[in-house]
Amino acid sequence: MRRVSVSIIAVGLATALVGCGNTGGGAAGESTGSGGAPASNEVVITYNSPEQWGNFGEVLSTFTSETGIAAPNDPKNSGQTLAALQAEKSAPVADAAYVGIAFGEQLAAAGVLQKSTPARADQIPAELKSPDGLWYTVHTGTVAFIVNKRALNGLPTPQSWKDLLKPEYSGLVGYLDPSQAAVGYSVATAVNEALGGSLDDWEPGLGYLEQLRANGAVTLAQTATAKVGQGEIPILIDTDFNGYQLRDQGSDVEVVIPAEGSLQIPYVVGKVNGAPNSENADELLDFYFSEQGQGLFAKGYMRPVIGEIPEEMRAKMLPQSDYERARTVDYVKQGEVQAQFVAQYVERVGK
Repeated sequence: MRRVSVSIIAVGLATALVGCGNTGGGAAGESTGSGGAPASNEVVITYNSPEQWGNFGEVLSTFTSETGIAAPNDPKNSGQTLAALQAEKSAPVADAAYVGIAFGEQLAAAGVLQKSTPARADQIPAELKSPDGLWYTVHTGTVAFIVNKRALNGLPTPQSWKDLLKPEYSGLVGYLDPSQAAVGYSVATAVNEALGGSLDDWEPGLGYLEQLRANGAVTLAQTATAKVGQGEIPILIDTDFNGYQLRDQGSDVEVVIPAEGSLQIPYVVGKVNGAPNSENADELLDFYFSEQGQGLFAKGYMRPVIGEIPEEMRAKMLPQSDYERARTVDYVKQGEVQAQFVAQYVERVGK
């Protein structure tokens, strides 16, 4: 498989995502940035910017402190963002949106994005941005197991997709719903690729997810990292950066890149077509791609799309040899075949 350049794979200076949604995409409740009251009544509304996802809380509060433009966090995931933008198309509410790359072309096809040119966009690799200027990758993450070792009650930390099917892990595994969240769809893509499937052949992944469901796995619509920290879900298949943040917050968790392979997940941002606060949207996107914005994203263990990762961040992550197991795919095609996959997933695995 082709791989994203080393500057992207190696954890970068920026962080904050999911979202795309919820821990991959979304937080349970909506909250506003914590940077204090803005200096004016100006606002920018960005969908899918959960405060606990990546480092979005600090990213948006810092933006507000720097510009005086209020930028509230938003709990949607990628699928909910697409649905909301479509429903509001005739009277847009949001100014900008953040989704997993598989949703990028869907937003473009739905006509809910407009062309923009954020600062330093020319430094983003061509394969990580829309040729029409509708969306741009802002950072990447990697599908990983986030394991609460204390909640395993003595069981060994699983190291592979195969391990999760063992009877001893029955009822201990969770992941985000692939029919709603970009992270969930990325999880499905990751295991499918790792077990020999492709974007044209989902049988390995669907068969695996059927077995995982039979072993008691649960699916969730919104960000679930807090449930891992609390031990409610001992093993969450999610993104590496969410696991590292939990660890830094004091949870006894371990991040694992599965032995058979994983997937790199680019997250993209775009300006909403008809954005009611158009100039503020431009200013926010410029901030995301600035050295400061990319650096804030990196604090949340996101791999920046521009620049290198500070050594102090790299030292806190798994070795690069583990990340060499994380593949890339044709992300545009991944978005194009998503509806077909979701129909099969719902029929065979359920929601």
